[in-house]
Amino acid sequence: MFAVKPILVAVFAVALGYAASPYVTLYRLDRAIRTGDSATLQRLVDWPAVREGIKEDICDSLAGEPAQAIDHGELPPFGASFVQGIAANAVDRAVTPQALVDLGRHDGGAQSMAAYVTWAFFDDPTGFVVSLDIPGQQGPVRLHMTLKDAHWQVTRIWLTHRQLQEANART
Repeated sequence: MFAVKPILVAVFAVALGYAASPYVTLYRLDRAIRTGDSATLQRLVDWPAVREGIKEDICDSLAGEPAQAIDHGELPPFGASFVQGIAANAVDRAVTPQALVDLGRHDGGAQSMAAYVTWAFFDDPTGFVVSLDIPGQQGPVRLHMTLKDAHWQVTRIWLTHRQLQEANART
């Protein structure tokens, strides 16, 4: 009976550590953004996966537009492909740890980059989803974090519809 208590305490401690670990990663991510620590951002975010996800979202948002433009004689199929290529290149250049640090500095620092977690939950044993409200943005930004090699890492970001429209306008 006495041997069971230490085992239960150990199991409880491991379960508590596991449940708290994505929140610790969110805290580290927040601190890295606020302090301009691009090296930590590099470790906490799977940048190639995040860029690919944003490219997919931009291309999906552009998918309906070329067909409408073709009906009006504005954009041939090659033009639509060309615009998607430009958008992909823009995402590759803009979605980096240093660009996020620079955005925080350009917009006035840590206060302007303030984001508030509206909800967060496990979607599977190795997946964690977070919804963030960012002042000045319409709608939440969602993050998906994946447990890789005993560390949580942001692997997907879903931007708001407005942010995607702004990204399309810049390309």
